[in-house]
Amino acid sequence: MTIESLKARVDGKFRTLKTPFRCCFGAKAKQLFAFDFCALIQVSRLFNSVTKPIKSQNFKDILPEQITAFCLIVGFALYTLWDQLYWWSNREDYSFGYLVPLFAGYVLFDRWPVIRSYLFAGHAPDQPALVRVKRSALTSLLEWVAVAVFAASICLFTIGALLRAATGPQNPASLAIAASLAGLALSMVFIFSKQRADGQAMPLKHRLALTALFLFPALIWMISAPLVSVAETQIRVFLLTKVTIAVFSSFDFLGFELEREGNVLILPDGQVGVEEACSGIRSLTACLFAGSFLASVFLDRFWKKILLVGAAMLFAVLTNLIRSIFLTLWAYYHGSQAIDEHWVLPLIGDIGTVHDVTGMAILFFTCIGLICLLPIFNYKLKDFEEDEDWNQPEPMG
Repeated sequence: MTIESLKARVDGKFRTLKTPFRCCFGAKAKQLFAFDFCALIQVSRLFNSVTKPIKSQNFKDILPEQITAFCLIVGFALYTLWDQLYWWSNREDYSFGYLVPLFAGYVLFDRWPVIRSYLFAGHAPDQPALVRVKRSALTSLLEWVAVAVFAASICLFTIGALLRAATGPQNPASLAIAASLAGLALSMVFIFSKQRADGQAMPLKHRLALTALFLFPALIWMISAPLVSVAETQIRVFLLTKVTIAVFSSFDFLGFELEREGNVLILPDGQVGVEEACSGIRSLTACLFAGSFLASVFLDRFWKKILLVGAAMLFAVLTNLIRSIFLTLWAYYHGSQAIDEHWVLPLIGDIGTVHDVTGMAILFFTCIGLICLLPIFNYKLKDFEEDEDWNQPEPMG
């Protein structure tokens, strides 16, 4: 009830009184009557808000179609997990995949309060609720796009699953299954978030924000799945060539005597071949996974997430180049077989070959570099202004 309607009702009640009574009390009686009437309304509202039972937000209150969509996503994720276990256990460059289900589950657990707020309230915890939701042509268009993505993902998953069952584990089948999981998860979240748990419509902006919360858990499986053999070979050859040229140019600029024949560097006491493991594709995929996880958990802006993922790829390339230069320099002074010798520390013992230790070291330093970038990406000028205000001296009175 608005203030204008309340005043109108008060005026109507006051006019029904007899003329002598109005003349006797005049405006003061009218004000007292309006005050008592407003107080009565406020007390009744307070009583209703206290005595009205508050509906608990339980998982049982979610719509049946939303529960069905959730079960389907979990089923597709379990099948994808079973398919990719083969690659994680048989290829060292994809051994980081064992962390994928753990990190995806952690991200969903960390975002569950926000997801819960969208499901039951239709908005994030720190956002105001919209009274009326208008359906636009853009909403209908995006819903049709989501349905098309859902249908295409079903077809892609069917092709990948049939290929996997007929020929066993292979790159195209695993990549198709991982891509279909991403499409199915994101499309179903958008389609079945049309309504809240209480049946009320959810705004388009909030539906897109809810779908964005599932980007990392849905897309990360495409990183842990191997690429198609043709594409993977081309990427490896490209990286091998660039790394070999960069190492040869660096040594030639510094005055070292060496020659280059393809991906082989000829040293005075032997030769060093830049193998596939030195191409950097292993560190590239691992750093891409680490950068995506850190961006999804610690950054709150989409453009910041993109920049951190790009920084992870750049760090992977640079650190792998530094590693290749170090290995070539080690072979230059200690012989070409020295990079395959084991390092033995006094208290720890054998820690592996020089080649493997440097490979693990660049992953460690890349992750440390990404973690050091997080405070820079999260830095706000407002915090600097508050620090400046705190350091200013108080005026003398």
